[in-house]
Amino acid sequence: MTVGKVIKEKIILGLDPGTNIMGYGIICIKGSALSLLQYGVIHLNKYAGHELKLKKIFERVVGLVDEYKPDEVALESPFFGKYVQSMLKLGRAQGVAMAAALSRQVPIMEYAPRKIKQSVTGNGNASKEQVGKMLMTLLAIRELPRLLDATDALAVAVCHYYQHGAPKSKGKSWEAFLKENPRRLKSPAAKKVSDQPNRPA
Repeated sequence: MTVGKVIKEKIILGLDPGTNIMGYGIICIKGSALSLLQYGVIHLNKYAGHELKLKKIFERVVGLVDEYKPDEVALESPFFGKYVQSMLKLGRAQGVAMAAALSRQVPIMEYAPRKIKQSVTGNGNASKEQVGKMLMTLLAIRELPRLLDATDALAVAVCHYYQHGAPKSKGKSWEAFLKENPRRLKSPAAKKVSDQPNRPA
């Protein structure tokens, strides 16, 4: 009697930390099948004071980890800009998000913005809209959310999947794949996901 091969399941939480809006995206991998669990944004601009925003980031990330039980968390790494104060605040937000995941013993990984875009679209200079549209195809999303911070977070999770565990491609680019499979661009999903948090922050 032949025993069927067990398909392992993995859940990845992608985070795009910000000081006013934080995106999150959760994907599930079963074998080589990739599916969307949830994505959305956490609004932080309604809170006065940077310290309170950091507290909310910590609480919401812990809440997402407790609810979805991700095996791994992936974040977009800090980028270098000319506005020092903005960079400092963003770095704090990213650090707090990391600490929240680590407080639940969930391993974390960081990816540069260019690496994320390259992994998802094949172009490290792709726009947010291009990343979002590729994710619509990959994860069968009906329409782009109003706030692309949500799809940015999903892109981080998908990038992590491609870097750790996705089947190796035979050298074909996404562009070649889509040319060979034009119907994949015209197959909307049945599931529509809100760009709002699951519950009030």
